Amino acid sequence: MSNESLPEVLHCKDTRVVQTHLILPPDLNYHQTLFGGKLMGFIDNCAAISAARLSRKPVVTASTDRLDFFEPLYANQSVCLESFVSGTGRTSMEVFVKVTGEDLPTGRRFIAATCFMTFVAAGDLPEGYTLPRVQPETAEEIAVSKDYLTRKENRMRDLKLREAFAKEISLDPPWM
Repeated sequence: MSNESLPEVLHCKDTRVVQTHLILPPDLNYHQTLFGGKLMGFIDNCAAISAARLSRKPVVTASTDRLDFFEPLYANQSVCLESFVSGTGRTSMEVFVKVTGEDLPTGRRFIAATCFMTFVAAGDLPEGYTLPRVQPETAEEIAVSKDYLTRKENRMRDLKLREAFAKEISLDPPWM
């Protein structure tokens, strides 16, 4: 059996991951806000766990489709990342990540960023392997998941354009 241990459908909540971090001075950039690369690392880590929960296989990051920064994060604030799988193909899956900031002294919470990423189940996949479909339940999961197929079509179109563009880029050593 190709998918003997995987159900046909999982709820988005079954792939949900929550990570919270305190922002400390070593995490800051020149502007004294959370370094974007640090946040990107948090996002990739959180999303990868969601993808692995769905696939039960090793996963690789295929793309960061959209990362929008809305509000900066400062030292001594907390950053909470929530991720879940919002759509699946045969071996690829889209993961949504919501980044919430919290000013700890005041309790003010805000959306700092959102991100869509694509992961692919990798490794030794049995013949006929297919990921479970995801079923959104909450209003937020439904809102995020409803446009999955449109985003997937756009990604596939854009990937062809980026692959053609990459063929135009020089491989000459830059130091010569």
